[in-house]
Amino acid sequence: MSQKKRILIADDDPAILDSLELILEDAGYEVITTGDGATIQDLVQMKPDLLLLDIWLSGWNGKDICATLKHNEQTKHLPVILFSASRETEAIARDAGADAFITKPFELDDLLDTLEQYL
Repeated sequence: MSQKKRILIADDDPAILDSLELILEDAGYEVITTGDGATIQDLVQMKPDLLLLDIWLSGWNGKDICATLKHNEQTKHLPVILFSASRETEAIARDAGADAFITKPFELDDLLDTLEQYL
């Protein structure tokens, strides 16, 4: 039996974290969540297979987190998907070096399809 893929989700909205955790666990993923951008570096040590990262986080914003991870030899290969309700999500994701972006609100199928592309 294959090991579950581990997804780290960072969003400062507890309702989104709870919803995504339930949905992704139901889809067969192991899920780690945080609402504080300042904890990302510690959680990345848990070796997630993918990071789903809100752009607007407290503690440390998603754009800067993504750019930092992508410039670090140990984490640059970690797929990072930025998501936000901002109209600028695509440009921000591109500037930060994200692998992909998702605009909120999103369709569940679109989210799952995007995750599958990078896992």
